[in-house]
Amino acid sequence: MTFLVYLLVYPILWLISRLPFRLLYALSDGVFFLLYYAIGYRKTVVRENLALVFPDKAVSERIRIEKAFFKHMCDMFLEMIKTMGISHAQLQKRFTFENLEVLHKLEAQQKSVMVMYPHYASWEWSIALSAHIMSKGYGIYQVLENKYFDNLVRSIREKFGATLIGTTRTRDVISRNKRNGQLSMYGILSDQSPMPQKAQLWAEFMGIRVPVHTGAESLCRKHDLPAVFLKVKKVKRGYYSGAFHVISENPNSEKEFAISKGFLALVEQSIKEAPEYYFWTHKRWKHRDKNPEDYLPFAPKGR
Repeated sequence: MTFLVYLLVYPILWLISRLPFRLLYALSDGVFFLLYYAIGYRKTVVRENLALVFPDKAVSERIRIEKAFFKHMCDMFLEMIKTMGISHAQLQKRFTFENLEVLHKLEAQQKSVMVMYPHYASWEWSIALSAHIMSKGYGIYQVLENKYFDNLVRSIREKFGATLIGTTRTRDVISRNKRNGQLSMYGILSDQSPMPQKAQLWAEFMGIRVPVHTGAESLCRKHDLPAVFLKVKKVKRGYYSGAFHVISENPNSEKEFAISKGFLALVEQSIKEAPEYYFWTHKRWKHRDKNPEDYLPFAPKGR
């Protein structure tokens, strides 16, 4: 059945990926109309999230952000498909970087790096980074259940010089690279909501206390990886820029969870600057009403 689904869907994806950008965004406008006005996909979730984190904004302003987000989400979804057919030159033109010297300095010190970023603006086209670094580029991701689509995603990333590693293999791959002296750069999306019973940290995110993923910080500490934040901005439709901010060059000199909290603070900054580009369909605040002490019975208050 999974192969049948792949056979049915792949030709559609291929055709979309070959559309010129002008037609791609015309299609995106049509998808937005259907998704927002006809289907109402996750509109309730988006509206609730915006009301939670922006209680002081007027309803009209939250609706403006909501519509702008859905338009951007449709663009981003089709841009993901477009990655199948985009050329190296087009990708480099549409996703640029402002201060690559931040990474190059760390590479010159023979340091592998953990690049942390959120579901904001465009994370798919950040694979453009592979063309600008000496390190071997890796993307940490959740393996897809459909192995045929998973293989497709892997092949697309590899075309641009990035190797995907599933979350269950990440520690082994990093350990092996460290033993072999392989200079590496690992990209990880770190803003999702963990299960509360597995969370080691609860902290305020956009003014609301929630469980926080600390896996990236754990990897940084264990393997002495500098933590760097990738801040992505949408320049205009179909164009993005990325800037790097060092969270910590020496992770083991930081207080516990300082890297995770620093990452959250930078994500908040991006959201406040242009909230329409955050991934509002994700139920990031679904555990807000739960008591952290129920899951961390031996943790100090305020952890």
